[in-house]
Amino acid sequence: MDTDLEIEKLKENFNSEIIEIVKKNQRRITVSVRPDAILKIAEYLYKSAGFRFIIASALHTKKGFEINYHFSMDATGLVLNIHVILDKENPQIESLSNMFNASNWIEREMHELFGINFLNHPNQEKLISEGNWAEGVYPYRKEFK
Repeated sequence: MDTDLEIEKLKENFNSEIIEIVKKNQRRITVSVRPDAILKIAEYLYKSAGFRFIIASALHTKKGFEINYHFSMDATGLVLNIHVILDKENPQIESLSNMFNASNWIEREMHELFGINFLNHPNQEKLISEGNWAEGVYPYRKEFK
């Protein structure tokens, strides 16, 4: 498996959108990108580079709302994490749900737990919170001093 080749291909196609690349080991790479590039990078990974969307995960840090989109190249075992940091005051990003059905529920969950707005999501209705907490309350948001 040549992870360096995958990194070079990403740089060739998206150098201006890439903020940082961290190669944790031969099978795990994290690529931090500008949030407005997520649709074209996801489309490239899926349609041109042979990756499969696995899942996404989010956290709220002092930097902002961070999302990791996890992609797998199953034949080689490579997991590529596409990392974005969203604005602290107005966290929003394009939805991947129109490209990957598998992202629909996790985006809805992140919307409910963090208040992240997924633009052009086909159905951002409540998934888990009905009756569990008040409207406009996002239980995974943190207060930073």
